Amino acid sequence: KLSKKELESLSRAWVRAMYKYLGPTKDVPAPDVYTTPEIMAWMNEEYMKLTGEKNKGTFTGKPVSAGGSLGRDVATAQGGFYILQNIIKKKKISKPTIAIQGFGNAGMTMARLCFAAGYRVVAISDSAGGIFSQRGLPIEKIIKIKDSEGSVVKFKEAKKISNQEILELAVDVLIPAALDNQLVAGNASRIKAQLIFELANGPTAPEAEKILSARGIEIVPDVLANAGGVMVSYFEMVQNKQNKYWTRVTVLKKLKDNILQEWQTIYNLAQKKKINYRTAAYMVALQRLIKAQK
Repeated sequence: KLSKKELESLSRAWVRAMYKYLGPTKDVPAPDVYTTPEIMAWMNEEYMKLTGEKNKGTFTGKPVSAGGSLGRDVATAQGGFYILQNIIKKKKISKPTIAIQGFGNAGMTMARLCFAAGYRVVAISDSAGGIFSQRGLPIEKIIKIKDSEGSVVKFKEAKKISNQEILELAVDVLIPAALDNQLVAGNASRIKAQLIFELANGPTAPEAEKILSARGIEIVPDVLANAGGVMVSYFEMVQNKQNKYWTRVTVLKKLKDNILQEWQTIYNLAQKKKINYRTAAYMVALQRLIKAQK
């Protein structure tokens, strides 16, 4: 494990190696697994030092005090939740049961949002394992335990399960929010969820998706489900460029309006063409790329 000083040195060294290929009009990195706002601030500071530029928009996910955007800390899960809420309403599911694999920023925030909405979060997990209760888990209480003791498995009032077992629970919605390739050919036939909502990047292997689709299990793909983080990173760039900063309410309203519009576009195309949501999302993206090149 790196010390804070070593982590800062590594972060700044990466920028020194890559800064010529970065910039607000070239390539703008955003945070991901294990990347904190402080790390993004170090990187942005190093970039400005190397280039002499004062534009803070080359790195996003920064602390608010360093030019970050309000709402960016919850944007990935919040954007996903807006879509999930819409789907549950469309399907008329009353008090849906939810299982969430992964309890980092995105998974924890999604669990909190689902719990607050009255959904029954029956299982969650982190790198140490998972917990399950058919009655539903007290998410706020478990977050406190996670913060103080390091893992959700320290919660004693639920059954212990593995990260593989959580994927195979009979729930309305399964939310992989950890790492890639969790749903593979070997376990796809045992998945019991009605809907898979990809909050992680690439959690469903292509061969697993074929099996799941053939079984009638819908998948909301990562390119849409976790797009909220990237959307608010774009909002952060805009605010940096204008040097005008929005309220949290404004950021989240813009996020909700934009991501629900994208979801509706993809949903309508999937219904019209009788294709899955991932294919529809890719079609929309390719159509936009072609239009932009003309």
